[in-house]
Amino acid sequence: MKTVYTGLVGDVGGTNARLAVVDSTGRIRNPKTYPAQEFGSLTEVIAEYLEVTVGRQRLLSAAIAVAGPVVDGEIEFTNLDWRVSEAELIGAFEFHSARLINDFAAQALAAPVLDADDLRVIGPQIRGAQGAPLLVLGAGTGFGVSMVIRTDRGDITVPSEGGHASFAPYDGVEAAIWASLRRTHGRVSIERLLSGPGLYALYRGLADVRGVAADLKDEKEVLAAGQRGEDALADETLDRFCEILGSVAGDIALTCGARGGVYVSGGIAPRMADRLASGGFRRRFEEKGRLSDFTREIPTYLIVHPYAALVGAARVLEQMEGSLL
Repeated sequence: MKTVYTGLVGDVGGTNARLAVVDSTGRIRNPKTYPAQEFGSLTEVIAEYLEVTVGRQRLLSAAIAVAGPVVDGEIEFTNLDWRVSEAELIGAFEFHSARLINDFAAQALAAPVLDADDLRVIGPQIRGAQGAPLLVLGAGTGFGVSMVIRTDRGDITVPSEGGHASFAPYDGVEAAIWASLRRTHGRVSIERLLSGPGLYALYRGLADVRGVAADLKDEKEVLAAGQRGEDALADETLDRFCEILGSVAGDIALTCGARGGVYVSGGIAPRMADRLASGGFRRRFEEKGRLSDFTREIPTYLIVHPYAALVGAARVLEQMEGSLL
């Protein structure tokens, strides 16, 4: 029997475009990843995916998670030279409805429904406050932040551009790195350090502070060398990255009152799972002066599900299809 697909879901960032279809039971099927830079637009990627996956079969709706702020149903990608609107998607593919949602808002929607196997606990086993807000954040091409408010009528996402908030140095080493970045960029945001390019900026900044050569060429080499333990500076960079991530996660948890839990996602953190669990992240997350007791009671998790944003987009699709009935 031929499988009936009802909708399209997507997760489109500055590096990759991940697409899948949802069947009549709500199950996500046929996920595929495309390198975004090889396409001229989102519609080009979707057209190629649909041609291969569903052929002539019509889909009712689409929910696409996108990297950047969605304003009036339209997105201009933060780290990609693309622009698309919900109306354009409806016109191009004859969907009954289409929804664009911030990529971390989609991950935030996924967080409450992920299985235990889709998560790795960072730090102590703590049960978050029942019904309290949840926070999802993480580093990839940029730095994403979103929260979920739990209500009797369902989960409500609050997307943000928290990655562009100002970076606050923790100690003299981070202050020196901040000063170097400020000379180059002016204002220093969280994303300047907690992102792929930020990881390399952190590596070069630590090289300046330590008075040693920065021999590695990019963040991929830094990550690989640090993971293998082949380069002391790369190893220190990864440790420092996790510590800064912990500080930022704790600060934003305080801002949002995210006592239900903080979930770390993005393309970089899952590659550092053991390092995140080793202590530096959680120590800096909890270390909030007079509010340390507050953050100490917040559970922290690493999302290891490979398509968490698609799970969140599928929840949006379900809401859309329910409204059409």
